[in-house]
Amino acid sequence: MRTSRSQDEREFSFDDRDFRRVCRLIHARAGIHLQPHKRDMVYSRLARRVRALGMERFCDYLDYVETEAEAEAEGQSFVNALTTNLTSFFREAHHFDALATLLRSLPPGGLRIWCNAASTGEEPYSIAITACEAFGTMTPPVRILATDIDTNVLDTAASGIYPVERITGLSPQQRHQFFQRGSGPNAGLCRVKPALQSLIEFRTLNLLADDYGLRGGFDAVFCRNVMIYFDKPTQYQVLSRIAPLLAPHGLLFAGHSESFNHAHDLIMPCGRTTYRAAAGGPR
Repeated sequence: MRTSRSQDEREFSFDDRDFRRVCRLIHARAGIHLQPHKRDMVYSRLARRVRALGMERFCDYLDYVETEAEAEAEGQSFVNALTTNLTSFFREAHHFDALATLLRSLPPGGLRIWCNAASTGEEPYSIAITACEAFGTMTPPVRILATDIDTNVLDTAASGIYPVERITGLSPQQRHQFFQRGSGPNAGLCRVKPALQSLIEFRTLNLLADDYGLRGGFDAVFCRNVMIYFDKPTQYQVLSRIAPLLAPHGLLFAGHSESFNHAHDLIMPCGRTTYRAAAGGPR
């Protein structure tokens, strides 16, 4: 059985040179390292943009993306198309238990958390719920910055609207306290309550940027399931910018399949996929 469409069956010509060019562009713009087996995925996602722009050849589309002065918006659409956004509420739940313990151990004033792969919002809202539960109030002394390179998913996150099946894994108490159920034309949907949304600022940010424009001293940074798309040099580059932003007691949470042994001079493990800034590291 064939698992991919042949070149002759495709609407647009897409050869090895086009794929290598896509790989170079997305690595330069977003740090994403595409493996050869992603070729069909790349064609499928970008063909929609080629079609939408009325172009006939992939190479013409890539020329357009590379002409920054003319195609800044399309450059963002290019990145949005190739980013992967798999997330859920309280994914890798042990991190939220560790976060609650950390928050309770700190003086309750001006606590700051950064979620830098916010995707469609389930992770930052899980952080906000954890803060509310840790302090027993809908107005905990916590501010959450939620960033992502993909502007489309940030729009979804900021809206706080989800199909109700997205919250079925939460407890009945959490569903009642933190979400509103839609009715009428909004039946089947739920919305994050405004009090929870007010704890979070959503902002576009590229982890490859030379300067994030952020004030340091974060009590916790969630950088989960994004480094797996970067090669080791890019991971080190990003960690060298994140580590100085951690408070001395701050925790960096990583994804379960991410390992940073190559960056022991920047961060050191202190728990299950949890890290602190290394002593003597960059500040």
